[in-house]
Amino acid sequence: MISVVIPLYNEEENIPQLKERLVKATESWSEPFECVLVNDGSHDKTPQMLNQLAEEDSRFRIIHFSRNFGHQPAISAGIHHAKGDAVIIMDGDLQDPPEILLEFINKWKEGYEVVYAVRTKRKEGFFKKLGYATFYRVLHAISDIDIPLDSGDFCLMDRKVVNALNQEMPENIRFIRGMRAYAGFKQIGVTYERQERAAGEVKYTFKKLMGLAIDGLIGFSIFPLRLATYFGFLVAFPSFFAGIFFIVHRLLNFKIFGYSPEDTPGIATLAVAIFFLGGIILIILGIIGEYLGRIYIEVKKRPFYIVDSIKQKE
Repeated sequence: MISVVIPLYNEEENIPQLKERLVKATESWSEPFECVLVNDGSHDKTPQMLNQLAEEDSRFRIIHFSRNFGHQPAISAGIHHAKGDAVIIMDGDLQDPPEILLEFINKWKEGYEVVYAVRTKRKEGFFKKLGYATFYRVLHAISDIDIPLDSGDFCLMDRKVVNALNQEMPENIRFIRGMRAYAGFKQIGVTYERQERAAGEVKYTFKKLMGLAIDGLIGFSIFPLRLATYFGFLVAFPSFFAGIFFIVHRLLNFKIFGYSPEDTPGIATLAVAIFFLGGIILIILGIIGEYLGRIYIEVKKRPFYIVDSIKQKE
C-alpha cells in the first residue's frame, strides 16, 4: 500500500482540487493507497472540509492538531500514522504536482528506498529564489552529511526508512529532509519543475523560512561553532602582532608615518577596535546560544505535536 502524507494549514481553497488531482493520479498505479491529511491548527474552513472528505472516502484519514505546531511536526505526525509500505510526503498547495508520483513509485519498485524531488525551476519571486538557492548551497557546503541540493520534503520513503525516522530519531526540532539524508539507504533524485501555488496565500513567511534554515544549518552541522573559533583566531593573531609592534614602538621611541609614542592616540582607531571586537564576541555568543537553546528544548522532551482528534470513515 502507498501512503500519501499531506500537511495542511488554512488550505480551504486548495482542498477540492487537491483531492481531484490526487485521486486521478492514483489511478495510474495498481497499489491501493491511503491519504493522511494533517490539519495543522487551521482556523478557516479546512477542518470541516477535511472531515467531510473523510466521511465521503475511507481512504482519507484526517489528523487534527490541538493547535498550530508547524510544517515539520505536521509531516512527522503524518509519517507516524502512515501505514503504507511506501510513504509519500507532499505539500497541500499543489506546488508539488501529484502527477509525478508514479515516477516516484516506479523508482521505488526498482529498489530505491528514498526517492526525493529535485527542483529545477521555481515560479516565485527573484529574491525568494535567490534565498532558497543560497540556503541550499550553504547547507550543502557546511553540513556534516550529504544533503542533496535543491531537494525539499517532497519525496517517497520506504517503510524501513520511515521506521528509522519514527523510532531512531526522536528529536523535537525536526528537519525532515536532513533526517532523511542522515538515515541513508539507497537514494535517488527525480527532477521536476515546482509549480505556483494553486490558490490562497503563502503560509511560509520570511520568519518561518529563516527558522527552518537555522534549524537545518544548526541541526546538521557544527560548523557555526567552529566559525566562532575561526573568528577568534582571525582577531587574536593580528592583535598579538599589533601588540608586539606597539610595545617595541614605545620602548624604542621611534617615529612611524610621523607618529611618535608621545602623541595622543587616535580615539577613532580605539573605538573601531572596541566595536569590532564587541561585534565578534556577540556573534560568538549568539551562535553558542542557538545551540544551547536547542539543547534546552530537547532535554525537556515535550511532544512536538499534540493530536486533538482523528477522523476516518469505517
